[in-house]
Amino acid sequence: MAGQTIGAFEAKTRLSELLNQVARGREIIITRRGKPVARLSPLKARRRLSASKAVAEIKKLRKGSRLRGLSWKALRDEGRKW
Repeated sequence: MAGQTIGAFEAKTRLSELLNQVARGREIIITRRGKPVARLSPLKARRRLSASKAVAEIKKLRKGSRLRGLSWKALRDEGRKW
């Protein structure tokens, strides 16, 4: 959907209506003294993992990681120095 332009004062007074339009996919440009200063646009849908799938993904990543003789506690403590 094409965007519309609206002044800051009017956007403030019509925010609820503008948010409804954005929820339907419309983009809105907000101007101040005729110059664009902000954009209201819909958020892209995020892919959500269930907790069990997230844990499985972490375990899969962890399987290939090796410290090659280093101690994770030593690495942790070294990082805390900074």
